[in-house]
Amino acid sequence: MKKLVISLLVVPAVLATASCGGGEKQQSGREWLRSNDVTIAVDETFRQIMSEAFDIFASEHLEATLRPLYCSEDSALRLLCADTLRAAVVTRMLSDNEKALLARHKLSAKQALIAYDAFALITSRACPDTLITLDDLRGIVSGRITRWEQLTNAKRSGELRLVFDHSGSSTVRYMKDSLNAGRPLSGNIFAQGSNAAVIEAVKDNPDVIGVVGTDWLRSPKGPVLGNFSELPVSVMKVARKAGEDAFYCRPYQAYIATADYPLIRSVYVITTDPRERSQTKLLYFFLKGQKGQTLICNSSQLLPNSPVQLKSVSIKD
Repeated sequence: MKKLVISLLVVPAVLATASCGGGEKQQSGREWLRSNDVTIAVDETFRQIMSEAFDIFASEHLEATLRPLYCSEDSALRLLCADTLRAAVVTRMLSDNEKALLARHKLSAKQALIAYDAFALITSRACPDTLITLDDLRGIVSGRITRWEQLTNAKRSGELRLVFDHSGSSTVRYMKDSLNAGRPLSGNIFAQGSNAAVIEAVKDNPDVIGVVGTDWLRSPKGPVLGNFSELPVSVMKVARKAGEDAFYCRPYQAYIATADYPLIRSVYVITTDPRERSQTKLLYFFLKGQKGQTLICNSSQLLPNSPVQLKSVSIKD
């Protein structure tokens, strides 16, 4: 039997409709509880690796019909808490308020850490600046730094702009919470709509720094990148601090594992499905189990949660 894997990009109008339908779905809920459909909301940052994981899962579970919804993290969590769907891949665990919302639907959540992700800061290959510190980045997102010559290691001058995917994304939440003390972002910061659009915006514009999930730098179903030299954009080296002992590095898996690369976040799979052996639950255990972890390690720029072995090799960086 041929397995159908349906990929949908969620837009605000669709989300509003889906959220309103959550109550109806629960009231008629017998069909929902017998269904082999697996509807899962995925932070769009992880679209590439999750698409590969879903293809493999579908090939092993022919009775399951996967319906991934690629959207912002904010939208994914709202859909989960409204009981419009019962699985999500996001970058944080549920808050107490979100657990309370689920309790109204008589649901609880299973949550598992499945990977560590890194943000990459990218520039045009025509841009001479390749080094940046966390304090530089804090200055940019707070509006304190708006020009290139204000950066610690500046080699050029002129107006500096930072571009990201969209306002409800996990990227923005990370920059707001981890880099700007919970305050709204300000300065020369602009949304592009998606990670792919960020890369396109950066390619031919040396005035721009782009923020993307590192896995977007490899081609779909491409291998883990041993270096970033063949990309159409440059990947900046980031250091926790300036000074003689500063260590600037790019987001390779090894530097994510050692935490030398500072822009790291966690990735979780969450399910609220109450059934013991539903296809949704099987997907949850697949992503956190050996097969899912091996796939994440070998086929993405993410670092799996399972133990990894580091070996010394010579890399021209």
